[in-house]
Amino acid sequence: QVQLVESGGGLVQVGGSLRLSCAASGRTFSSYAMGWFRQPPGKEREFVAAVAPSGSSRYYTDSVKGRFTISRDNAKNTVYLQMNSLKPEDTAVYYCAAATLWGSTDSMRASSRYDTWGQGTQVTVSS
Repeated sequence: QVQLVESGGGLVQVGGSLRLSCAASGRTFSSYAMGWFRQPPGKEREFVAAVAPSGSSRYYTDSVKGRFTISRDNAKNTVYLQMNSLKPEDTAVYYCAAATLWGSTDSMRASSRYDTWGQGTQVTVSS
């Protein structure tokens, strides 16, 4: 099982950019599908993006398509979330998560699909 640690959150102005990183421990990182979720203040946790173990397939929620990019570097045991053109509604705690199986878009959107979670990193977009 992997352990996950997010970093890169912070305060940014509307239209700005941030890159989140999620470092994983363990030798089997390349076998895991990885996802990013977020929890806005007072709301439920929601899916943001997912990437297949090889990095060849990616899914995004509609609200971030064209602005966010998920990627991974298996040699560095790290998954990234590049966030551009940030909006106030992107304000949330962002979590990375690992899943043992890759699947359809609908399946990878479900938090129950993921076995391991990081502690989260705060992203605040100010207007």
